[in-house]
Amino acid sequence: MSTTPCPHPVTRSTTVTLQAVALAVWGCGTALAQPQVVKPPVAQYWMDVATVSMAGMDDMPEMGGLSALGGLFGGKGVAPQGGVSFGQTRGMMPGRWLDLAVRTQRKPAGTQAVQTIPAGLSMGPQLTLLPPQRDPVQPAGPSTGDTVEKDEVPEQPKGRILMYWGCSETVRPGQPKVLDFSKASFQDYGKFMAGRSVRERGAMADAGNAIWPNTVHGQRVPKQASLQGTHTVSGEGIPASLQFSIGQAQDFMPRLALSVQGGGQVATAIQWAGLASARAYFLNAMGGGDNDMVIWSSSELPEPGWGLMGYASPANIDKWLQEKVLLSAQQTQCAIPAGIFAHVGGGMLQGIAYGQELNLAHPPRPTDRKQPWEPEWAARIRVKSVAMLPLEQSERPAQHRPATGNEVPPMDTPPTGVTGDAMPPAEAPGSPLPQVPNLGNVLKGLFGR
Repeated sequence: MSTTPCPHPVTRSTTVTLQAVALAVWGCGTALAQPQVVKPPVAQYWMDVATVSMAGMDDMPEMGGLSALGGLFGGKGVAPQGGVSFGQTRGMMPGRWLDLAVRTQRKPAGTQAVQTIPAGLSMGPQLTLLPPQRDPVQPAGPSTGDTVEKDEVPEQPKGRILMYWGCSETVRPGQPKVLDFSKASFQDYGKFMAGRSVRERGAMADAGNAIWPNTVHGQRVPKQASLQGTHTVSGEGIPASLQFSIGQAQDFMPRLALSVQGGGQVATAIQWAGLASARAYFLNAMGGGDNDMVIWSSSELPEPGWGLMGYASPANIDKWLQEKVLLSAQQTQCAIPAGIFAHVGGGMLQGIAYGQELNLAHPPRPTDRKQPWEPEWAARIRVKSVAMLPLEQSERPAQHRPATGNEVPPMDTPPTGVTGDAMPPAEAPGSPLPQVPNLGNVLKGLFGR
């Protein structure tokens, strides 16, 4: 392609107009390129794919009791008769899970859609996506009459949160980071608990979307199901071209098979079999008791990990790998420092393997930036495999146990240099879950997001 030579610099004696200058600059080979006109797609499609594993529950038969547990571990919505509810890809119910959503500008209030699926999914020839049903707003109940006297000051709560981080058999210098409820302000709490997180970019039961599963259609994904093959989405207002193929990289990931050895007063060794399609891994653990909550993450930087146990974009995965917040795809072992969960009687470990996200659009974006891009549809497929298992239930150490060098600081001895402490969570821990000491609703709020 030929370019127009740049004009000579304008001298003081040269008389020019703004139009002449603009034409000269436009014809110059170094002129700034005009931005490409990009319009939003007519239809947007999302597929969230999750494999969930929980120690001792992976091979249990599908039954009503497990379905009831779905709400506790993050399930959303109401399930159809004998089926599953939307949102299980964000929960911790064992199994393989799918959340599908589609919306079209041609039907902004929502449309009914049909997705034709490959035979390997073993769920029939198609799935029906419907607009989500909204629960009716319940009127406010009568006042209980409970009031707080003007001069009554709520008692400052007692307890602490102790945060550890990094794969290490011993507690590293400068740890733990401690939050003392009795001294903390709300701002202290916010700073202490702040961590990395991302906005939601996947399948959601929002107004204007059509979703599967829904209150009419939904079923469990078989254990050996495969997504590989051609998927076609059709419905009123949806472009006829909405068809794509899924390969092995976006199929259901295998279980993340975490195993642990040790615990209590010795380090906890964590191992897992590497997953071929994993881009990165992340682990965190939590336990509570004796007015303390202990949290740990595999990050090399202080990071509680609340916002990292879900899907993450490729850009964020690359960034967090560089920061050493995530573990590389080649790493298959880690260690929790000795003693940090001993005085709270154990805890719960959770891990995630981030899969390979796929983003598609039709027609593809023109390489010639002078041509506008008006895609008929765009699709995003996100994949992950998560696992949860309890840490060893060790005996609580005696009050005057011998020093090991890894003790958690006693309540009356705040760590040197720690100034941040905070308000307690809005909901106090409730009844403990089976085999998980003193966690209760804390697990529901933090592990079952």
